Parts: sequence; structure tokens; C-alpha cells
Amino acid sequence: MIDIIKSAYQHPLLSEEDLQRIASAHRKEEMEKGHVLLGEGKVANEYYILESGLIRSFVHDYDGNEITTEFFVAGEIVIVPTSLFRRSPSQETLVAVTGSVLLKIGFAEFQELFHGIPGFSEWGRLWFTHQLFAMKQRSLDMITETATNRYLKLMRDKPQIIQYVPLKQIASFLGITDTSLSRIRKEIIP
Repeated sequence: MIDIIKSAYQHPLLSEEDLQRIASAHRKEEMEKGHVLLGEGKVANEYYILESGLIRSFVHDYDGNEITTEFFVAGEIVIVPTSLFRRSPSQETLVAVTGSVLLKIGFAEFQELFHGIPGFSEWGRLWFTHQLFAMKQRSLDMITETATNRYLKLMRDKPQIIQYVPLKQIASFLGITDTSLSRIRKEIIP
């Protein structure tokens, strides 16, 4: 478990002792495919580090269709920040796409560590900055990149998604229809 903790919480100000303390606040959980980690309308009381498997977050649009907002792969932090940190009901649902192993940390434990370990709070600021930049880049990509290029980027960055996730969910994440995604896949893979 310590290896994935070290990988997820990389920061030069975190000592080995700090990382051990952070690791001890996490609990390993196994979830079956289809397990809902956080339901729409519920308040997040924890977040996770994904050790193995795939997690998807989605919302319902104005017509009630599921729109994928994110895919989480091994090594990533699975979180709905708005719900967790603002203590508000989640608009998103988190669900296991495959059987998954996660390391869970509760909100109270996180707060204690965040305020008690200076390197952890610095890591948190850096992590949030990275998330903000990634979100901005995704917004820009939706406007400036073709659907084909967005699909190719997804294949490059998170190839396991292409292997395990239904096309409908991938298409909604890319902002295109299933039909368009099928056409793109035929062009790329003759």
C-alpha cells in the first residue's frame, strides 16, 4: 500500500514518516463492477486512491441522459471535490466500471492530516492547481480539437478506458454521439 501512497502523494516536503502517517489513515476497499461509490444528491465523506480498476463519474443532462464527466484509472485520486470540500450534495455519481481496489480516506482524517502536516497541505495546493489546469485544458480541447484528436488523446493517456468502457460512455465523455465514435474508430482502426 505504501508504494501507491508515495506515488499519489508525491511532494518534496513529505517525509517518509509523513507518508507512513498518511498511509495509516487510508483503508483498502474492494468494489465490484457497478458499485456506486457516491450517488447523485449524496454528500461525499471520503475520497479514494484507485489501486486497480476503473471508476467513472457522470451526471444527468436536462433530458436525463448520462454524460460521463471523468474516468479514473489506477494511481489517480477518485474524488468529487465540490461535494467533499463544500459539504454539498454531489451532482455527479461515481461508479466502478470494473472490479476495483481503492484506498479510502475519510474527510475528518484528511482534514487532520492536511492541517497537521505542512508538506501535505503543500501537496494539496499543488494537486488542486494541477486539476484546475487539466480541467481548463479539457475545456479548450473540446473547442479546439477534433473529435478524432480527442479520441486519440484518450487512447494515448488512458488506453484501459478504450478496452473496458462501453462506447456510449466514451462518446459522452468526448462530447460526441455513439455513431460518430463508431465512424472515428473505423477510420483509425481499418
